Amino acid sequence: MRGQIYIIAEAGVNHNGSVDLAKELILAAAEAGADAVKFQTFRANRIASVAAQKAAYQKETTGNGGTQLSMLRALELPEEAYPELLSCCRENRIDFLSTPFDADSLQFLIHQCHVRIVKVPSGEATNDPFLLEVARTHLPVILSTGMCTLGEVERALSVLAYGYTGEGDPPCCSALDRAYAAAQEDGTLARRVSLLHCTSEYPAPWESIRLKAMDTLRSAFGLPVGYSDHSEGIEVSLAAAARGAAIIEKHFTLDRSLPGPDHRASLEPEELARLVSGIRHIELALGNGVKAPTARECDTRTAVRKSIVAACSIRKGEPFTKENLTFKRPGTGKSPAEYWSLLGTAAGRCYEPDELL
Repeated sequence: MRGQIYIIAEAGVNHNGSVDLAKELILAAAEAGADAVKFQTFRANRIASVAAQKAAYQKETTGNGGTQLSMLRALELPEEAYPELLSCCRENRIDFLSTPFDADSLQFLIHQCHVRIVKVPSGEATNDPFLLEVARTHLPVILSTGMCTLGEVERALSVLAYGYTGEGDPPCCSALDRAYAAAQEDGTLARRVSLLHCTSEYPAPWESIRLKAMDTLRSAFGLPVGYSDHSEGIEVSLAAAARGAAIIEKHFTLDRSLPGPDHRASLEPEELARLVSGIRHIELALGNGVKAPTARECDTRTAVRKSIVAACSIRKGEPFTKENLTFKRPGTGKSPAEYWSLLGTAAGRCYEPDELL
């Protein structure tokens, strides 16, 4: 991890089913300075029925023809491609992540790809059996909360908590409640789960982003929070970093004009590099919260703060008055904070005009 904020470059399905394009995306993410590059792992016939229609944004970007199933089939990466992608990530010193969308893909990522983090997509946030299986991996989880109510997020956390601590299927809702309460109390969830605020529109209009909901998630659940950004540009991700996001996830592509459902809502490599650079600058700028002058400020303070100086010639024994004192740089003499206590006291020696007391 290159900084305090974990930056995930979301390649997603922007490889368009091409292993070579996927490797180019890895190289671009590494060159931009991201901590991780993330893909999506699924088998189309495991996640979409023949009756599933495309979402509105998918129709806009891929046309009205075809179903979700046919679209997703064209975006699958074959399992035999993953060793090559993992090797490419290792060579370029960037973490490999991939989002599983079904139980078989989850097990493949765990046992064949040896991922160290499971990213749960927003669409699976209410898939309780899947969440239970995710928790049983005992790996850290990043849960996206697009389309979720606060109650649905709590339910998802309850299932994860039960999966971390319970055996078998939960017998009743009260078992989930008990598991959630215990996992909150002993810190299990805080150690293992991070939440991403997300708006599941592609691209997300400004008014739909509601970035303050990230703060609501942090306050409600006491977990690390971040932002999965589907907006255009880099502004909202930078704002999320400044608001304390622990994770920033952003879609990127090699070319926004490529065919496919997600390219239009993605950054191109130069923009991704600017985002990473901007986040790293924000991390430096946020600092440690201590209000104190820096070493360079101490030098500036001497140069630009003022001291009490003689406004005119002052004889020894003459009282200091509002008329014979004034304030000028540098700040190496008596501070103006001592001004009122000096008024009426006698000068201990003579002072020339502009001489510091």
